Amino acid sequence: MTRPHDLLAAVADGVDPGPFALVRREGAEHLELFTGTVRPVDRLADVPLPDGPAGPRTLALVPYRQLAERGFDCVDDGVPLECLEITGHTRLPLADALAALPDAPVDATDAGFDVADAEYAETVARVLAEEIGRGEGANFVVHRAARATVAGSPLVAALAALRRLLLRERGAYWTFVVHTGTRVLVGASPERHVSVDDGLVMMNPISGTFRHGGTADQAALLRFLADPKEIDELSMVLDEELKMMARVAERGGQVVGPYLKEMSQLAHTEYLLAGRSTLDVREVLRETMFAPTVTGSPMENACRVIARYEPAGRRYYAGVLALLGRDETGRQTLDAPILIRTAEISPAGELRVGVGATLVRHSTPAGEVAETHAKAAGVLAALGLRPDAAPAGPGPLPRLADDPQVRATLAARNAPLARFWLDQRPAGAVALPGLAGRRALIVDGEDTFTGMLAHQLRALGLAVEVTPWHRSVANDAPDLVVAGPGPGDPRAVEQPKMAALRGLLAARLAAGAPTLAVCLSHQLLAGLLGLALRRRDAPYQGLQRDVPVFGVDRRVGFYSTFTAVADADRVTTAYGPVELSRDPADRAVHALRGPGFAGVQFHPESVLSRDGLAVLADLLGHLLAVPPGHPPLATPAGTAALTPGPLDRD
Repeated sequence: MTRPHDLLAAVADGVDPGPFALVRREGAEHLELFTGTVRPVDRLADVPLPDGPAGPRTLALVPYRQLAERGFDCVDDGVPLECLEITGHTRLPLADALAALPDAPVDATDAGFDVADAEYAETVARVLAEEIGRGEGANFVVHRAARATVAGSPLVAALAALRRLLLRERGAYWTFVVHTGTRVLVGASPERHVSVDDGLVMMNPISGTFRHGGTADQAALLRFLADPKEIDELSMVLDEELKMMARVAERGGQVVGPYLKEMSQLAHTEYLLAGRSTLDVREVLRETMFAPTVTGSPMENACRVIARYEPAGRRYYAGVLALLGRDETGRQTLDAPILIRTAEISPAGELRVGVGATLVRHSTPAGEVAETHAKAAGVLAALGLRPDAAPAGPGPLPRLADDPQVRATLAARNAPLARFWLDQRPAGAVALPGLAGRRALIVDGEDTFTGMLAHQLRALGLAVEVTPWHRSVANDAPDLVVAGPGPGDPRAVEQPKMAALRGLLAARLAAGAPTLAVCLSHQLLAGLLGLALRRRDAPYQGLQRDVPVFGVDRRVGFYSTFTAVADADRVTTAYGPVELSRDPADRAVHALRGPGFAGVQFHPESVLSRDGLAVLADLLGHLLAVPPGHPPLATPAGTAALTPGPLDRD
């Protein structure tokens, strides 16, 4: 059935109309109806995207377990990657859809979470202490699911819930029902994961949850926007999605925002990232599985942590709906919201709503328990399992973001951030003299910050390659080796990754070959130089600080739990004299340099490192003997206007 009214009438008569999806995209005054046939595929590369006239081709339901394609850990629950191959596409005006959708209460019972509040709070406490506290990552999203039983037709229940979401929810990126014959999904997802249109890749990291309950409490909102936990949480997912953009966009991503994403009961803070790509859209989707807002960072280890702490698979929670098509010129298109704030209903009426909380160093178990309840509330209310939000009155709803103080507070968040990721910049604008034709190899320690670091080094003039830690460095060694960051305890020298990175650093030191070490590798380098390593009393995960770096105060971002310590600013080693930049209070070594080598504990490539590019320029001058001079980094922090053009930056 391809006519919306016929399809909805068939559902009302108890007839299965076959596979379909009803979708309202953000800002649209209509719903789109997609009809066709459904078949499972094994890999994202197998998702059909045939040539032909402009229009949608396939709507793919991508489960969380698809992460296995990237070699990442997950609980394999066997949930399929299903593709609705679209043969019919029509539009239905919003008013007509509301009139045609069933307007009846949903009969759902036995609601409750699969993991009780107390048990979830214990898990949060363990992750904070044993994972973030031990250097395994900066943030992790641990999920649980609200469950219930739906009486009667699951499809009728989902369509009734869709009507309520259309009426009562606002700010959703997609509001939808998808019926495959084996399951029904209904939801209102606030978050674009990734889209591609005319070669422009866009991502939309959202984090921080303000529970406003439909009221405009300016004072409470301003407190939320100034909360260090909320600021750090968004900055960390921004960094993580910039890592993804570094993999799929030729020049990385440009940051625009932040904005306030307003929904009926909640508000979130968000950024927009944009960059140009020539990759197949299925490859873009594969390389960005899945958003850090539903996994954590660094991504690979976050997936390991999730697999250890979550007792069951996530099914479609944290996966994506992916609409693939062609534009008028035949170019591929992609629009993919994250599957959050979404209910899955089986043919037997088993209902599941997955939710998660982002755990950072500031988190408290009670606060994260409350956040999961808040995130589940909207879709549960649409299904009659929670109280409804108050209906909107006549006229447009007031926008919290229109308040001048709110806008100013949001804009102020960019003042301490790295302009490299915020501004347009002509190609070659920050290149250093003397680097043309010289090569750098970055060794990835399981943290794709290395992709961002590669973009910065290219902007400074180097040709750059990235290789994983377990691959040996070729004999035709480059001009510079950068030993990169990654999770783990640097004192566990018997662990394979630590042993490999230590071996690389030792060989480079012995050869006197130019070497830069970042974060974890900085700690390993410090250990080889004879410095002591210790675990910090409190993690430095997603922390921005002003620290002295070889006599100059720099604002930089840390993602670390361990640090080297020293009692003097200069030490003598087997590899020559070494200059240290230390914290006078706790002796922590923020940076070091010696003949042909250097290390930094912070991440110069992070969006938190306002002065990161200047630090890299200084270090390249030391390591590669380039002529003196700094790249033109000139706009003082916080004064440049954001610009939407992502194409004119190295």
